[in-house]
Amino acid sequence: MGKKDYREIMDEEQLIAESGTTYTEEKKEVTPAEVVEQKEDPEAEYEEICYICRRPEHVAGKMIRIPSNINICRDCMQKTFDSMSNPGFSMDDIFQMNMGKMPNISMINLDDLPGYVPNSQKIKKKKPKEEQEPAIDIRKIPAPHKIKSSLDEYVVGQEHAKKVMSVAVYNHYKRIASDQKDDVEIEKSNMLMIGPTGCGKTYLVKTLAKLLDVPLAITDATSLTEAGYIGDDIESVVSKLLAAAENDVERAEHGIIFIDEIDKIAKKRNTNQRDVSGESVQQGMLKLLEGAEVEVPVGASSKNAMVPMTMVNTKNILFICGGAFPDLEDIIKERLNKQSSIGFQADLKDKYDKDENILQKVTVDDVRKFGMIPEFLGRLPIMFTLDALSEEMLVRILKEPKNAIIKQYQKLLAMDDVELIFDDEALAAIASKAKEKNVGARALRAIIEEYMLDIMYEIPKDDNIGSVTITKDYLENRGAPIITMRSCPVIKDSSVPKLAAGN
Repeated sequence: MGKKDYREIMDEEQLIAESGTTYTEEKKEVTPAEVVEQKEDPEAEYEEICYICRRPEHVAGKMIRIPSNINICRDCMQKTFDSMSNPGFSMDDIFQMNMGKMPNISMINLDDLPGYVPNSQKIKKKKPKEEQEPAIDIRKIPAPHKIKSSLDEYVVGQEHAKKVMSVAVYNHYKRIASDQKDDVEIEKSNMLMIGPTGCGKTYLVKTLAKLLDVPLAITDATSLTEAGYIGDDIESVVSKLLAAAENDVERAEHGIIFIDEIDKIAKKRNTNQRDVSGESVQQGMLKLLEGAEVEVPVGASSKNAMVPMTMVNTKNILFICGGAFPDLEDIIKERLNKQSSIGFQADLKDKYDKDENILQKVTVDDVRKFGMIPEFLGRLPIMFTLDALSEEMLVRILKEPKNAIIKQYQKLLAMDDVELIFDDEALAAIASKAKEKNVGARALRAIIEEYMLDIMYEIPKDDNIGSVTITKDYLENRGAPIITMRSCPVIKDSSVPKLAAGN
């Protein structure tokens, strides 16, 4: 069968299917039970993928189903027919080989081929135009002040950062929901957040996405490399968003991508090697940030022959980049110290050494000098900083948020019918110890874990314990926690030697 004959046959079958006519066989009536079964079929909402070229149905066209649940597109089937028409050897020779002339060679059994595709690599079908709902209902998106009040329940402090994010996200989804009947087109406003480690950059984005109920992909830039090198391709950030949207392309095109550790792709200084994970990654991300049709792998971090590919438009995807930018303080201090003069009224060179919030004085030129290229910064028009955590903020983080660390341990001991109490001096001591570690709020859990180990081990031994009070003396290894029994009011801490701090 030639190439032209096969094409004509497939076109005739498509015309017959579109016209609604059938062959001489009678139409089979579909019972209501079969209709329900078809609607409930989970595979019906996913596209078929070619077994050979791994292209989805909306790219390759209608598929041809062969036994063992294998789908092949028309292009691959045509190539198969072409190779059979001019194989270079006789098909009779192959069958004779299989019949015994060459016993070590056998025909391929289609039942042995893995025809299935993992769910992580399946793409959901697009809905027909008449069934499509608005991508974003602006009436369901809360106003900026409501977004900020919701963030206040989970995040302590960072008032400026929460206000900036609330307004930016609200305007972004107004941009998606707005019609383009007039000539005014609202441009996308990606964000760049700068803050010291442990100040709540990632936690802010996680809380924001949970409140808005939109797909969120959180990835880090440390593993990104230029295409063709070991590491994740740049398009993998969009692949993670597609996976978060359950491979629904339309839903993923209105999601949020948070790229953490963005400072790790800064230009490398004083190096003679090819910068495959620095400036080249920034240049490759330009089209993603601005908005373009990007071909991304489905269910994988890099492109290869065995992974399905699909097109995703990043025009309506909000990108939020964050990083600690170490040593950026030195660049800011150098710029500020240059403004000082010589004389009695000149500023001291160590004036800004003890300023914890010196990052608030950052400018675009400082970030560019750090190693970010101007084209990259131009696609992140909203740049803001987060405050360093003080001891007062650390105390509030311990007890005020909905999922505060103290509340988590109180819930654990409540399962044993034991009340856990932290006095104010103990909270201040924990915050002081965490401040010394210079890792932000991450130090709080490490410190509490250290002192709660003996308590969590010993308390379940005695069912008569009613409450445990953590004191400053216990945290400073000068005593034990105060234990209250159910039968008697209070037992002095010296009567429970096993709970004394051992560190």
